[in-house]
Amino acid sequence: MSIVTFLLIIVILFLSRHELFHAWDLLTTVKFGYLALLVPIFLLDYYAAGRISFSYIEAKQKGFRLHAWTQMRLSLEMNFVNHVLPSGGVSGLSYMTWRLGQVGVGASRALMSQIVQLVLGLVAFLVLLMLAVLVVTIDGSINRVIILVSSALSTALIATIIVCIYVTMDLRRIRKMSEWLVHTVNFCVRRLTFGKKRKVLDLATTEKFMTDMHRDYLDLRRDSAMLIKPFYWALVFTACEVAIFWVTFLALGIWVNPALILIAYGLALIAGFLVITPGGSGAYEALMVGFLAVAGVSQGAAIAGIVLAR
Repeated sequence: MSIVTFLLIIVILFLSRHELFHAWDLLTTVKFGYLALLVPIFLLDYYAAGRISFSYIEAKQKGFRLHAWTQMRLSLEMNFVNHVLPSGGVSGLSYMTWRLGQVGVGASRALMSQIVQLVLGLVAFLVLLMLAVLVVTIDGSINRVIILVSSALSTALIATIIVCIYVTMDLRRIRKMSEWLVHTVNFCVRRLTFGKKRKVLDLATTEKFMTDMHRDYLDLRRDSAMLIKPFYWALVFTACEVAIFWVTFLALGIWVNPALILIAYGLALIAGFLVITPGGSGAYEALMVGFLAVAGVSQGAAIAGIVLAR
């Protein structure tokens, strides 16, 4: 996957070679006063990312408190791991489960907090995406391809959330999922190690782990109010992510509709999960640049803005 992505980057660089000169010229005109605004945005971004999961843990585990700087640091650590290790985001998930264990959070609760962060992040993005679809639909200058892409993205996110809830709400389905997971992982390990290592997952341990998660899910259903604060922080986090690109474009002297940036960001997030390169590098930037170019942003300007922000 990494090799394919690397070859894709080479093709994109070749096809965009003329626009790259324009992008380079734009980078020499950066207004550093605007770029300075990114410092507080990044601080709020990482703090909000931590608050999504930590506010959930605080509601579930009485007496659990972490200093604001510690929460930001943990969020930054997870981001660093995801951008260093090629894993489609799984590295950060497993790292944070281990890291939270060091501050007194059980493995199942730590993982559930990460799942809450992921799901609420999708829900918050979906809420903002629907607003973005409304904005681009009202804007007569936006072509129908953009509306189609944004609508398809909304539908895919809704379907993903429904499937996650469907699996989690029933104990029998969770057990079947555990059996499938153990069988699949152990089979892959045997193949990759040529039979030297027979298994890495134990069915009983995995089932207990998944059952604990199911219990947390039932608690969430009984007291869904504990998700209000995490959802609020998920909205703040998503808004900050979009603001980073928007401010960067302003620093280049380019106005880009924030609704378009939000849709491009959603497509790039999917690339980050599906492409195995660290942080989705290559595909992430290519999708954002490609979408913004289709939406009417100069390709050279799109390249300069996305690369500078990243």
